[in-house]
Amino acid sequence: MTEHPTSHEGRQPLAARPQERARPRQEAAAGLPSDVPGKAGGPAAATTPAPDAPPQPTAPAIAGGAGHPDPLGGTGHPDSPDGTGHPGLPGGTGHPGAPGAVALAVSPQHPGGGDTSARREGDRLRFVGAATRRIARGIDLDEIVLGLCRATVPTFSDEILVYLRDPLPVGDERPVAPFVLRLRRTDRLRLNDLEGEELVLVPDPDPTPAAELCEVRSGGALAEVLRGVRPVFGDSAAAKAALTELLGPEHPLPGGLRAVLAPLRGRRRVIGSAVFLRRPERAGFEPNDLLVAAQLATHTALGIDKAVLYGREAYIADELQRTMLPDSLPQPTGVKLASRYLPAAETARVGGDWYDAIPLPGSRVALVVGDVMGHSMTSAAIMGQLRTTAQTLAGLDLPPQEVLHHLDEQAQRLGENRMATCMYAVYDPVSHRITVANAGHPPPILLHLGGRAEVLRVPPGAPIGVGGVDFEAVELDAPAGATLLLYTDGLVESRLRDVWTGIEQLRERLAATAQLTGPDHSPPLEALCDDVLDMLGPGDRDDDIALLAARFDGIAPSDVAYWFLEPEDAAPGRARRLARRALARWDLEELTDSVELLVSEVVTNAVRYAERPVTLRLLRTDVLRCEVGDDSPQLPRQRRARDTDEGGRGLFLVNRLARRWGATRLSGGKVVWFELATRT
Repeated sequence: MTEHPTSHEGRQPLAARPQERARPRQEAAAGLPSDVPGKAGGPAAATTPAPDAPPQPTAPAIAGGAGHPDPLGGTGHPDSPDGTGHPGLPGGTGHPGAPGAVALAVSPQHPGGGDTSARREGDRLRFVGAATRRIARGIDLDEIVLGLCRATVPTFSDEILVYLRDPLPVGDERPVAPFVLRLRRTDRLRLNDLEGEELVLVPDPDPTPAAELCEVRSGGALAEVLRGVRPVFGDSAAAKAALTELLGPEHPLPGGLRAVLAPLRGRRRVIGSAVFLRRPERAGFEPNDLLVAAQLATHTALGIDKAVLYGREAYIADELQRTMLPDSLPQPTGVKLASRYLPAAETARVGGDWYDAIPLPGSRVALVVGDVMGHSMTSAAIMGQLRTTAQTLAGLDLPPQEVLHHLDEQAQRLGENRMATCMYAVYDPVSHRITVANAGHPPPILLHLGGRAEVLRVPPGAPIGVGGVDFEAVELDAPAGATLLLYTDGLVESRLRDVWTGIEQLRERLAATAQLTGPDHSPPLEALCDDVLDMLGPGDRDDDIALLAARFDGIAPSDVAYWFLEPEDAAPGRARRLARRALARWDLEELTDSVELLVSEVVTNAVRYAERPVTLRLLRTDVLRCEVGDDSPQLPRQRRARDTDEGGRGLFLVNRLARRWGATRLSGGKVVWFELATRT
């Protein structure tokens, strides 16, 4: 891909005078002094090795690790104190001007040209410093590779091709065989040569063709160059064979192009290579340019290593947070739900905030929002344990205050200073009531249908993990059309405002949003959540944010039928008659046969074990739901009846005829329920 950089550090402005166009334009872009000739055969080109010259003896090895199992891991320089550098490049990562900086060797001075040579070496040092800073600014893989390309084209080369190992190994993991290099990026720029216009750099739409994939053959020329780790000139016999293998036999380099092949070696192994190319009209590469290429390759490879490790950690953090939070919210009867989660920062993607919605017996739903202290891996792990505990306790249908009490005990078992806040609410769509218990959490806000927003008065309670504290629950009205908003303190508290100021701003924001939809319509839940998050300004994101919004639709009394049945033999017959009358009233006579059969089977099973009156409830929503409750804690279990058995087929019939069915144990017994499609 060809791309035009916005700036090139270390590059002097190009000349705009027409009389200077005869001079190779790229020489000015390379940052060389204007008094140094750049034509082939001049002093600047005199240091370029001839095609038949022996391999360059002064190019040092960059990074190595003796005895590494990776065949392309490199062997290091014997004179390096730590096996990771060489005498010319202390540590392999020094920065010009810093302690332990790289000292680029000075080329022999030309007669009478000592000042020119010193200026050239100064330009090289400044270029290396600027280029390495640009590479180091990148965080992810693409940014680092882009930084290398934009720092070197056209300052150091006219074109660059960057190949990386596919897949890139992470940390200590063993590389995948075979060794495959993939072309990650190629950049090439050219000069606009129109008469009367300034000389400017524009993207070249026709970069040098190269193979997309290259499998490095063990013992081949490319493997030998990569194993040597040091950059090499492209006109040597070994480099020519290596470039042919890398770029592909069908993509030979155009005649006259000068090349430097620089292996990219990370901390433990070779992870790719970079090819720097110069056109014939530009001065060729000098021996000191190998040191520049080595420094660029070293910084790039180490940066890629760090980027890959950071990407793996970010992936783990994302997966951990995703598994800790619900993939999707349930759609219980009589309530609509929406949620949002925002991490504290992109670099800290895990935290202790969570939300949950748990269906309960009787068409009820538990709404939970919690916040574990901190936003680290430890906080996320504790949050996951508390969320699992809350789901288990909700399945037992315990009162909200009892759920918080058991969460408090669980937090103390997890260790000291395992603190968390939590809001636990249970909504009943039949009674249009909500029961709320609080453990040190910010109070919820109820947005009424007319646009009035109120902060609910709930007992504040102590945070989970304090121990020895009683929690209280309050029961409040939840009118149809109202919206309950549960949130964590990251939404309302920051360094710029205290928590109560933020709560008041949130209340005003909800009221203003409701006014836009009119007094007879509730604002859409998804849009409401987005609008709430828009209230966050710069500096307001100091903590994670979890948000759960619930729109109460409820179930109308006319859609509910409820009876008590004495635990006697006549109960199943009475249940059938009551169900038939209710279906006739709701114009659902087509379900009469199925409902009578299933109600009779479930009620018969309940009467057999119950000691107190059995409850029968029918709910008409988008489905017909039947619930039968009794005081026996033993849950029914479906089994396959034998041909000679007189019973044991009731739940088999329920399983075959009902759309869904289930049984839930309550604190005072159990509820068996089933649903049928209404087909209306």
